[in-house]
Amino acid sequence: MAEFLQYFAGAMGHIFNLSNFLLMTLGVAAGIVVGCLPGLTATMALAVLVPFTFTMDPATGLMTLGGIYVGAIYGGCISAILINTPGTPSAIATTFDGYPLTKKGKGEHALVAAAYSSGVGGVIGAILLMFLAPLLVKVALKFGPPEYFWLATFGLTIIATLSAKSLLKGVIGGTLGLLIATIGLAPIGGEMRYTFGFYQLQAGIELIVALIGFFCVPEILSMVEEVITEKKEIQKFKSQKGVAREVIVKLTKQPFLLIRSAIIGCFVGIVPGAGGNVAGLVSYNEAVRWSKEPEKFGTGVVEGVAASESSNNAEVGGSLVPLLTLGIPGAPPAAVLMGALMLQGMRPGPDLFVQHGDITYTFLISLVIANIVMFVLGFYGAKYVARLINLPASFLAPMIAFMTIIGSYSIRNNMLDVFIMVGMGLLGYILRKLDFHPGPIVLGMILGPIAEKGLVQSMMLARSQGSILEVFFTRPISIVLIILCLISAFWPMISEWNKKRRGESQGVSSNG
Repeated sequence: MAEFLQYFAGAMGHIFNLSNFLLMTLGVAAGIVVGCLPGLTATMALAVLVPFTFTMDPATGLMTLGGIYVGAIYGGCISAILINTPGTPSAIATTFDGYPLTKKGKGEHALVAAAYSSGVGGVIGAILLMFLAPLLVKVALKFGPPEYFWLATFGLTIIATLSAKSLLKGVIGGTLGLLIATIGLAPIGGEMRYTFGFYQLQAGIELIVALIGFFCVPEILSMVEEVITEKKEIQKFKSQKGVAREVIVKLTKQPFLLIRSAIIGCFVGIVPGAGGNVAGLVSYNEAVRWSKEPEKFGTGVVEGVAASESSNNAEVGGSLVPLLTLGIPGAPPAAVLMGALMLQGMRPGPDLFVQHGDITYTFLISLVIANIVMFVLGFYGAKYVARLINLPASFLAPMIAFMTIIGSYSIRNNMLDVFIMVGMGLLGYILRKLDFHPGPIVLGMILGPIAEKGLVQSMMLARSQGSILEVFFTRPISIVLIILCLISAFWPMISEWNKKRRGESQGVSSNG
């Protein structure tokens, strides 16, 4: 706290220098634009724009890059809400309720909820980063292979929530995702698996390619199908008075939802490798679990959008905790920021706050301001962005298809990724017809490598220590995660049992 007060005045002078503030604002705006385009992730935006900061003052460069990071993570929700395609992997859970709201004609409700909750979550995450970094990093240091395995297992139990209609179909989808995740080189040992002679598959299936395929292509095909068969028109967006106030008042009355989601996002962020996608899915799962009307989630409720967006924006602050205090990036965009810091002559680690305290605290405080700027830009720009869906389907479908091709190709400049995206899109379309949700499939793809690596390394650790039970079931954090796994797995059944019991008691009382 004393260090913070020592550098506060100087940091505010840097931040509110007109040129610095404008560059940070431009960074936020550029991040939003890049984030909303499928395939162009926050990592890519930072990597492309890092060279432009070489000639800047260190504080100015970091403020600009922080603005890009914050804006890109928020921007991913725009395409998730409007066209059911996460612009960034962090926005996967946003599609679950964001797009259904758009189909109901409430696209503006979803965009306002996303902007507000992103701003709140981002500010909370940045504040936690500023004051709790030394404490939070102690938790990150205690994560070993067994903890990563149980963390991934806990994430997989979310399938029970994502597949409330059919648990069997959810499990099948999750298993399919796990199988897709095994394509490429094994994380331990380096064996080649399921590449079918394509050397390009040695690195596995790119997550963003799979996201575009499973979420976007089926939507394009459904859009074309509905227009051809004249089942319905594409939903037109109409700006409505009072929507912003209505949504913000509704979410303000539920502070626990936003605060809980932000804290989850921050703590998930400090675990290297987990990322905003896991944070959003875990927070969405908790929002469903704590809701009095869980059955409404997935049909289009602003609480679902708020839970995901508050969490994945708070994860930005969390991912910077291990970077700034240990020199270990907590997420791919943080790895790019690490490179930017080192190019400015600042080595991330325990001495960063001592040797470069003025610049470090300027960067941390600027993240709070950047999130406020992001909220303003998102809030006032939402209605204009939402008008994109006013385009006729004859223009909208080809435009989205073109974006999916460009986005898939740009990941690795590889045409095979485009073919994989199309193949997964066709598979996703068929599975949608069979009433399979894409969420469990993508969840399996995200968590599969984490679970496999944690399991294999834990088995090797157990072999050296001579006890599998000791490695997996006696470590304190592992025990907590195991308990969370059991609660999460059985919660839908517990919730259903409680509903039946309440229904029976109400029936008895009414008869009485």
